[in-house]
Amino acid sequence: MSQSDDYLAFQYAAGITGASVDELKLIASFLISYPLAGVLKRIPDSKPHQKNFFIIAVSLFYLVGLFDLWDGTRTILISSVGAYVIAAYVEGPFMPWIGFVFLMGHMSVNHIYRQVENAPDRVDISGESEPWSNIRVELTIVWKGAQMVLVMKLTAFCWNVQDGRLPEKDLVDFQKEKALRQLPSLLDFAGYVLFFPALFAGPSFDYVDYQRWIETTMFDVPKGVDPTKGPPTRKKRRIPRSGTPAMIKAIIGLAWIFLFLKFSAWYNAELVLGDQYLQYGFLRRVWILEMFGFTTRLKYYGVWSLTEGACILSGLGYNGLDPKTSVPRWNRLQNVNPWGIESAQNSRAYLENWNINTNNWLRNYMYLRVTPKGKKPGFRASLATFVTSAFWHGFYPGYYLAFLLAAFVQTVAKNFRRHVRPFFMSTDGQKPTPHKPYYDVLSYLATQATFCFVTAPFVLLTLPSSLLAWSRVYFYAVIGVAASMAFFASPGKVWMNKKLRQRNLPATQRTISQESISHPLLGLPSDPAQDIDEAVKEVKQEVEARRQRGHSVRMPSGNDLKSAVEDKLGKKL
Repeated sequence: MSQSDDYLAFQYAAGITGASVDELKLIASFLISYPLAGVLKRIPDSKPHQKNFFIIAVSLFYLVGLFDLWDGTRTILISSVGAYVIAAYVEGPFMPWIGFVFLMGHMSVNHIYRQVENAPDRVDISGESEPWSNIRVELTIVWKGAQMVLVMKLTAFCWNVQDGRLPEKDLVDFQKEKALRQLPSLLDFAGYVLFFPALFAGPSFDYVDYQRWIETTMFDVPKGVDPTKGPPTRKKRRIPRSGTPAMIKAIIGLAWIFLFLKFSAWYNAELVLGDQYLQYGFLRRVWILEMFGFTTRLKYYGVWSLTEGACILSGLGYNGLDPKTSVPRWNRLQNVNPWGIESAQNSRAYLENWNINTNNWLRNYMYLRVTPKGKKPGFRASLATFVTSAFWHGFYPGYYLAFLLAAFVQTVAKNFRRHVRPFFMSTDGQKPTPHKPYYDVLSYLATQATFCFVTAPFVLLTLPSSLLAWSRVYFYAVIGVAASMAFFASPGKVWMNKKLRQRNLPATQRTISQESISHPLLGLPSDPAQDIDEAVKEVKQEVEARRQRGHSVRMPSGNDLKSAVEDKLGKKL
């Protein structure tokens, strides 16, 4: 079959299903990965080089044979070779940062190229001249998603190599577990980069996970566990039986995809931005906006479930034995928890269940890496993580509208949890009162309604479309966030805390919300106001330190201090 015939076949199927050609190609690659993962699993454990060659061959077939992504293949080559050379030949503590700048810079160029082409959903990089090539497109998720996953893997690889060069006493437990004491061979590294079940949409994972999988040490029975109670295997393979959990993931993924195809015909950007939307009342518009966001999430639920299932079938999803039941766990590479998102009653629960591996990457390879040893992460870590997350996604204004508003939403949610939720708990803060279900229902409705508003620009991408969608629901989330922040900055907060102290036991200490002590989720600062306070504190400390060293430094005026804080935050106050 020629390339044009292949395209026409997918085009025919697209007309039946309502999906685009490249969506069908992408789903086809996910489904083909299942039998191919089964073949990969059956290559003898004693021949890891054959597994690597098989992985590389399948990925090249996907890139060149199925999608004709020659430019994409070149991009993989540039990024992976560049990262390997940097890790191998650059010495010193700045090696991972050099790799980070190289990889993020390379991806940013491609982000800008796609944006300049004004094609947020599709970009033709084939360079073909056949008549049918004018309508041949590549879904952004095919290439943009692949490169985003690649950046996570390769930046983590550089850090793992650097950790392997440091004395073990200087490493925390996570670093000890992931450190690479020896640079892998080019063949093993290529297999890691091109692992076909996770090539286009993830999930991302560290090199040490791939190494333990291909060497089968991942499947060692823990010390103290009876070897006879280890996971069931077939013949001489060490990889446990994984067909059933993989098929469950595949069925669930296909169900999500089916729902996406159905719901996307009813709830889409054309409806939200069209004239018909204005004919509905306010509550109906909010409902449509919620279903628009839900429909978008369905696509990711489906894609991530399908790719996770193929990883499980290959064995890479194995995560040890359940300590209570000794049943194998297959959630090592889980990237999303749909129930956790759709039932979330607060912003943290919503965000921590979405894009789990990206959260882990931002925490382990940015948030904690910019923090000096022996110190707690502060506003510098939060700001660096926020900027990294934003640039990693791209440069469409919609991303930044969503990120900025979500940061303030987290602050408001933290204040409600800290100052309002205790009224619905017993005086010792341990048990819910009979009225707690009302708080839970209202929290659920507020969280879901707020995030469907917040995430709309993330889907619409452009500034005019994002602002138009927000204006059609009267900026309700912006107004709600602003009003809440104004209240918690007013005497009303003092009055509420006074009532709370009168109500609760004298010995009861204020519960510090989880948002204030954990890393930023998806790079979003959990408390922008606290970050500003920390910036002011650092400026004062720097001025005082210079004065003690004998420098002629005066304490800055209000305007000087404001300018210094703006410089540190990188934005106007």
